[in-house]
Amino acid sequence: MNTPIEPLRFILEPFEARRFANLCGQFDEHLRLIEARLGIELRNRGNQFELVGSAGQTTAAEQLLRRLYREAENTELSPDLVHLFLQESGIEELSNPVVEASIALRTRKGMIRPRGANQQRYVKAILDHDINFGIGPAGTGKTYLAVACAVDALEREQIRRILLVRPAVEAGEKLGFLPGDLSQKIDPYLRPLYDALYEMLGVEQVAKLIEKQVIEVAPLAYMRGRTLSNSFIILDESQNTTLEQMKMFLTRIGFGSTAVITGDITQVDLPRGTKSGLTHVIDVLHDVPGISFTHFKPKDVVRHPLVQRIVEAYERYENRIHGKLDDTQGNGDA
Repeated sequence: MNTPIEPLRFILEPFEARRFANLCGQFDEHLRLIEARLGIELRNRGNQFELVGSAGQTTAAEQLLRRLYREAENTELSPDLVHLFLQESGIEELSNPVVEASIALRTRKGMIRPRGANQQRYVKAILDHDINFGIGPAGTGKTYLAVACAVDALEREQIRRILLVRPAVEAGEKLGFLPGDLSQKIDPYLRPLYDALYEMLGVEQVAKLIEKQVIEVAPLAYMRGRTLSNSFIILDESQNTTLEQMKMFLTRIGFGSTAVITGDITQVDLPRGTKSGLTHVIDVLHDVPGISFTHFKPKDVVRHPLVQRIVEAYERYENRIHGKLDDTQGNGDA
């Protein structure tokens, strides 16, 4: 005979009508989102709540609701923001207390705090190591947080300049047909880095810093023969580097510099038969002291909830295809 699950009951205080409405959202959409995401039943009469579900899930939901209620005092909540807080709590770690972000990065436009345990580990690794790898799918914040760390270091005068680097390879597109020199051709492909800088420093300030060469945007080919000291260097889309390019880039790092290499090993756009420098370097440097590797997973995606589902669907499909290929090869060997 099954023992009935005892509901978890609590009250959110102090009760303030505007703040409580902000917490619940239009037609209680925020509460329904939490309910669906955590697989619990959520009932409330005013600020008195009753949660039905497994002990770990209901405890985590209570902590999340209390945190959101604190946020609702000064922040206008939205479904997207509630989704981000759900991501931060971590589906696999819901039985643990929600961890408050302890790391904050200072930019001219305000403070940026990493969300979730993996983002916090990533930022802490960047602060503690000279060379860092952020590897994982789109939407996990690996590039955005790298730019935030660079801006924070510049604001604190720990470095003299920021370099944003990217290999001149794009999915099925020929850069040779674009107007301008190689630097001008690659500028559109660095748009995510520019957007992050504009958000953190403002458009005018970014333009001034680029003019003074405090911020430099360059294709990877321009790094050859240089030694980069007292700099913060970000190599984005590094899955599109060759083995030689990756080695060349890593050996450019000088004293007082920090390098962050970001990429997604499932999105390689190199010619068929060319091995990715990022895939290779994971094997070569994984146990070298002073170098950090942070691997992001679909659960770390902090964009629209559909982005996470898309990434997971592709991952499942790739696993099925690879499984079938392995079976076919195994049968052939036999």
